[in-house]
Amino acid sequence: MRSAGIEAMNVFGGTAYLDVMRLVDHRRLDRARFENLLMRQKTVALPCEDPVTFAVNAAKPIVDALTDAERARIEMVITCTESGIDFGKSLSTYVHHHLGLSRNCRLFEIKNACYSGTAGFQTAVNFVLSQASPGAKALVVTTDISRFTVVDGGDALTEDWSFAEPSSGAGAVAMLVSDTPTVFEVDAGANGYYGHEVMDTCRPTADSEAGDADLSLLSYLDCCEQTFLEYQRRVADADYRATFHHLAFHTPFGGMVKGAHRTMMRKMSKSSRAEVESDFLERVEPGIRYCQRTGNIMGGTVFLSLASTIDNCSIDAPRRVGVFSYGSGCCSEFYSGVITPDGREMLRGMEIARHLDARHELTIPEYEDLLSGGGAVTFGTRNWKLDPATLPAGMATGRMTGRLILQEINEFHREYVWA
Repeated sequence: MRSAGIEAMNVFGGTAYLDVMRLVDHRRLDRARFENLLMRQKTVALPCEDPVTFAVNAAKPIVDALTDAERARIEMVITCTESGIDFGKSLSTYVHHHLGLSRNCRLFEIKNACYSGTAGFQTAVNFVLSQASPGAKALVVTTDISRFTVVDGGDALTEDWSFAEPSSGAGAVAMLVSDTPTVFEVDAGANGYYGHEVMDTCRPTADSEAGDADLSLLSYLDCCEQTFLEYQRRVADADYRATFHHLAFHTPFGGMVKGAHRTMMRKMSKSSRAEVESDFLERVEPGIRYCQRTGNIMGGTVFLSLASTIDNCSIDAPRRVGVFSYGSGCCSEFYSGVITPDGREMLRGMEIARHLDARHELTIPEYEDLLSGGGAVTFGTRNWKLDPATLPAGMATGRMTGRLILQEINEFHREYVWA
């Protein structure tokens, strides 16, 4: 059986973040409720950051570590986002350019709510497994930011802004997919997928969001169960409790994952409350730690959970991880793969936790200024130039050194520079 999966992986969690509980207190929301939802921080995109800069800054350390010959074998760049910057031009073209990759390369973009990352990843895995181009690699980058407002209007689709604001984040996850899957080797053919039409959350315009939070939760729970049941039909003797050493979930917020895991444990293994809690701490909690520090990064959240699992769990031998991916609208999938001590050491070399620690913590006034649109680039902006005065006054400029930032838009063409 041929191997495929993640050869290298990195996360970019932005330059600035906001403490969620500060926001909860500022908005005079129920603190106890949000503590139960297991939220801690949310990444906030700056005016000079967009889906392209997030994607490139996530992928650059991976590409820089390759030899020239290895870099030349990247024959596919897939960007996965619901934060696209143009209805026609793929942001993968910008990513490809600023990473200096070979022009003999497929470049395209996938939009499919929070499932987009898994759609891109599975496309890349199947390209590698097909051996259509033996030895070729694919670069898959999930990248999303939240700069939108909530749509006003009817009763059916009215997202609770007090809930959406603390959980919406920004971030990117870059994955080099190849036939040498050091970080995560997929179990080929072990996939349970499930999808149907549901109007739970959507982006009806480029910079806005609408949704039904209760319907979204119900759809998530239903898909979690149905994808695993389909996985179980395809994989002999698969057992939710016994087959997987760890579980990585799409994580809109930690409390949602905890609730889904509790439901699955009760339905699949008739577990007691104490068993559910113990199992959550052992198999699931390591995977939500990074998600708690960025908020929901849409298409990349499930891979952020996978990275968090690998970085934060104990791996003394090969271990199997079950992965649940969900995207509103909806499409979902349960799949699995194997992680190893060598893969953990490689991922830890990316120093994801250190990067998250080094971000600028926004004050509430700084955050409110950014939220009100101070210096922000909206969809379809024709001409724009970065005004340094729109950046948080208390932020050290050195935090951006060596990173790609958006400098200017000239007749719709985005122009970037290395800070």
